[in-house]
Amino acid sequence: MRSDRNVQQMQEIIRQAAGRQEIDLCLKNARLVNVLSGEIHRANIGIHQGQFVGFGDYAARECLDLAGAYVCPGLIDAHVHIESTMLVPERFAGVVMPRGTTAVIADPHEIANVCGVAGIRYMLEAAARTPLRIFYMLPSCVPASPLETAGAQLTARDLAQFWDHPQVIGLAEVMDYPAVLAGQESVLDKIAAAGGRPVDGHAPGLQGRLLSAYIAAGIGSDHECSRPEEMREKLRCGMRVMLRQGSAARNLLDLLPAVNSHNSRRCIWATDDRNLLDIVAEGHVDQLIRLACQNGLDLITAVQMATINTAEWFGLKGLGAIAPGYAADFIIFEEIDHFCPREVYIGGQPVARAKKSLVEPVLADTAALRSRVILNLPEAELQRRLEVPDAGGPVPVIGVSPGQIITEKLHLELPVQDGLLAADPQQDVAKLAVLERHHGQNSLGVGFVRGLGLKRGAIAATVAHDAHNLIVAGMNDRDMLQCIFTLARAGGGLCAVAGGELLGLVELPVAGLMSDWPVDRFHQLLLNLHRSLSRLGLAGKQDPFMMLSFLALPVIPALRLTDRGLIDVREQKIIKLP
Repeated sequence: MRSDRNVQQMQEIIRQAAGRQEIDLCLKNARLVNVLSGEIHRANIGIHQGQFVGFGDYAARECLDLAGAYVCPGLIDAHVHIESTMLVPERFAGVVMPRGTTAVIADPHEIANVCGVAGIRYMLEAAARTPLRIFYMLPSCVPASPLETAGAQLTARDLAQFWDHPQVIGLAEVMDYPAVLAGQESVLDKIAAAGGRPVDGHAPGLQGRLLSAYIAAGIGSDHECSRPEEMREKLRCGMRVMLRQGSAARNLLDLLPAVNSHNSRRCIWATDDRNLLDIVAEGHVDQLIRLACQNGLDLITAVQMATINTAEWFGLKGLGAIAPGYAADFIIFEEIDHFCPREVYIGGQPVARAKKSLVEPVLADTAALRSRVILNLPEAELQRRLEVPDAGGPVPVIGVSPGQIITEKLHLELPVQDGLLAADPQQDVAKLAVLERHHGQNSLGVGFVRGLGLKRGAIAATVAHDAHNLIVAGMNDRDMLQCIFTLARAGGGLCAVAGGELLGLVELPVAGLMSDWPVDRFHQLLLNLHRSLSRLGLAGKQDPFMMLSFLALPVIPALRLTDRGLIDVREQKIIKLP
């Protein structure tokens, strides 16, 4: 609740709450999902100047009879990369507000890895242009690892200029946990600079004394749990645990059995990396609530995990509940058994109705963030670098598992053509390459991956966590080369090629990560591209571009590929193909 009022303002709010002064709005005959008392009760709810003033039959300039409809606080996404929707923040807001999201805690490390501090400044400016409450955690690991080449490198000194910004509330996921455990000053300086603000973690599989050491450094949450036992250990050690349901990593159902009445207030929902297709088709945080309730969690607990739990972890006083003094961010919905927002308000003002945004976006300037693919290699040289000579014996291969971003370290025999290792559709093995795109040095890592489902052709993207170099997977080098040159000419995006034919291209002109096109048009382009993937054998597969994007992230076990080469994440070293 607000504590910055002067005496006159407090006197006025007392008169309003006591019913001695007319207020702006009264919601009558509501059934309130009260996340503070843990019950659903009937209430008339008073709202004035963007905040709740109390419960009662208030005299108001506008009265809205809800006739028994339900009201709950607006939803808060605890950890999201806006860039992963491939929409600029203003467009993103227009998509998630109709689904009940009124605030997000965003980590802008995707654009920071490409554009550095200029990217963070842009995200802050864009956030100010929408009623959606966008709070930022400053990126802790740019780059995420020394085993990749990012477009920028941010130190604690670089981040210092942002700490006083009102929308900056903490330090984002500390991904380089080996650096924390080694006591590296460059990482610890950033944690110290947070000055007691929340520090989010990112420690997949970390356990025992190493987990204790990581937490002791000042890290208080984690969203990388994939098993109930892992979640329980982190809760026992005092962490808040975010149950994630993104587009690639879908951990909610695996972790839900670990949530109980005693620990649920330490549990939070997060979408992390959720693409536009999934948000449009399934929803945002509202879909996590529906999914959890369909699998046994009660609605009150599910809503708490999307509201008050999140607000309390991040110190967002006055958000996350419906009670006197809280911001009037709320949802009206009809059915308790099927959570679906009908109307959405932020600060007492309607922002969405009937699944449509009521806000016309005004976009921030993106001119300085465009044309972010620098390719200096001639085609013949790039072709030569893609080749992998056969040395005999099994080859290390990245193994992909559906619904997970953790990979396996496999060793497989691959076919040989003219003395070179080749992709193998029989084993569902594609060739994989990551090309540095930021500085024009064009270092190239080459490997193989099993589980993408490619039967022919190639797909490529300039969205490749976290350095966001150009990543391409294919069944032959010719189509892979065409993908690379197509994205270089476009300045970034997603594309698919088969037999020398460009099947689809979606341009991402903002840092090679996002589009500022109107959502309906951009959504249709994405749909068209994904429909074309059936010609590659990918029909019905989990979003292959999202899966592809995580194959370059060298901080999640077990095997990854960056522009530096094949990475054994647990050993934190580059390993050679045979």
